[in-house]
Amino acid sequence: MTRIGEAFDRARREGRAAFVAYVTAGDPSSEDTVGLARALGRAGADVLELGVPFSDPIADGPVLQRAASRALAAGTTLADVFAIARRIRSETDLALVLFSYLNPLIRFGIERTARDARQAGFDGALVTDLPPEEESAARPALRAVGLDTIFLVSPTSPPRRMAAAARLSSGFLYVVSRAGTTGARTALARDLPATIRRARAAAGSLPVAVGFGIATPEQAAKAAALADGVVVGSALVAAADAAGEGRAGAVERLARSLASACRRARP
Repeated sequence: MTRIGEAFDRARREGRAAFVAYVTAGDPSSEDTVGLARALGRAGADVLELGVPFSDPIADGPVLQRAASRALAAGTTLADVFAIARRIRSETDLALVLFSYLNPLIRFGIERTARDARQAGFDGALVTDLPPEEESAARPALRAVGLDTIFLVSPTSPPRRMAAAARLSSGFLYVVSRAGTTGARTALARDLPATIRRARAAAGSLPVAVGFGIATPEQAAKAAALADGVVVGSALVAAADAAGEGRAGAVERLARSLASACRRARP
């Protein structure tokens, strides 16, 4: 079992959903990213998705687009992301997911990416624009070095695609809560329970995590009652940006409230 699998297993034994956090690497600097990771670890996060900044992040809303722009303006490269991951791996117990679009990985070289990611301490990879039908572009190289591969499904995924994504995934299956880009929403989608039921049927024993639009402890609690993991990104990135020099403290406070909300009420 990988560190990601262990994180979900530990959460299940403790009667809670795993808390999966996201930050953009290099936003606004490498040092700040490591500081945010430490804060998330203290707050109770189980898994950290470390985003590779990209110039055309089509699945991201305004908050993450701005984060990517800041990181790119600071000169952050994929090699820098690996250097950041090495520090996070040495300073926290977080399971680490390389979160990227396919283009930066191809430019770096898929086999080289897989090797360097594993050596940096990553436990898995999620390539946002890699559909199951094109998995051969990256999945074999990632799996060959022992990285979990995480695929996305959404409310509009037909049964065949959802089954294929689950079959190709390890670590967990990522359920996009609604159509559209990332970003905080005022409420969870009404059809989310039905989407998660379909994902669970496809995933079998593989954990199912839900993300996109979850921003508050109240939303996290509702998502935790449905899924094995709760993913929060834009809300954390926005809190860090708004706090400026106090970003680590702001993120830790929000993350603590989210982690607490992932604990399910005992019957």
